[in-house]
Amino acid sequence: MMKELAKRFTIPPHLNASAPIELQGVERDEVKLMVLDRQSGKYEHARFKNLPDYLNKGDVLVLNNSRTLPASLKGRQGNRLLEVRLSRKISHESWDALVVGDVYQTGEPIYFAGGVQADMMGEGSEKPLVRLEFNRSGGELFDFIYRNGDPVRYEYIQTPLPLEYYQTVYGSVPGSVEMTSAGRAFSWKLIQSLKQKGIEIAFVQLHAGLSYYGDDRWPTPRHHPEEYHVSSQTADMIRKAKNSGNRVIAVGTTVVRALETVMEEYGRLHPADGVTNLYISRDTPLQLVDGLITGFHEPEASHLDLLTAFISEEKLLKAYQTALMKKYTWHEFGDMNIIL
Repeated sequence: MMKELAKRFTIPPHLNASAPIELQGVERDEVKLMVLDRQSGKYEHARFKNLPDYLNKGDVLVLNNSRTLPASLKGRQGNRLLEVRLSRKISHESWDALVVGDVYQTGEPIYFAGGVQADMMGEGSEKPLVRLEFNRSGGELFDFIYRNGDPVRYEYIQTPLPLEYYQTVYGSVPGSVEMTSAGRAFSWKLIQSLKQKGIEIAFVQLHAGLSYYGDDRWPTPRHHPEEYHVSSQTADMIRKAKNSGNRVIAVGTTVVRALETVMEEYGRLHPADGVTNLYISRDTPLQLVDGLITGFHEPEASHLDLLTAFISEEKLLKAYQTALMKKYTWHEFGDMNIIL
């Protein structure tokens, strides 16, 4: 289906959001919001700050509280400079990573600042990722990453930006190598407005890996493991809402993946930790999540497959064509979509 979608819509360069909306002098919740009815396919247009108007008292918004790491590191092999993009933590000293450009020697260490080095121990979870073992571990390795890394930046973002622009306001547990961008438009003021209306706020954790490998290479959805955690408090809040006939709205595809993984593996919602390889598509019956807040996705991205678990391909394509016509913007600093 996604190959067919790729033929039917393309994103013109001027709709690639190249900078946060705050740099225009407004709040992050001023981005546009397309409100999409999953049953009828009808849509309306609003601002993200109007989100409380579309939710009901007793609904539970589930947010991903993973915090973004500055996961792009500069290293070298001999006289060759390398960019290393971390993708997934494997252990206290090991990571799956992408060596940008693919011009490197597998048998040679990669040297970084401050005496830090990493040996290549073989392939990562999928090509073109490699497994790196650092000579630092735990907090010492994280300290090195924070001191020396930069946010992962793709070609549509022309100017380097501080890490704070790649964080949600509520992110608290470092681990994602890209921002969990569906939550970026939330401000503290908006969260307070939601709570005042009686909308519950719950958190899960899923550390997002790289979503793009460069050179038109994308992660294989069924071979893209990501670490998740669902707490007892969140499980209790969601069970209470479902038992009361209220909705569970996921903020981001990462939240859908975490919650539906628990249901898939255990048959019921309860506290859980693990690594998920769950691939969600139009053939996946959603067992828990009733709605989704997300950005707009490229036609090649597996995130679009996940969206078709909520709404038919035909209705989704029609909405995306309207978003293009109405000049909605794409990517992590772009506009938002809620499917209810």
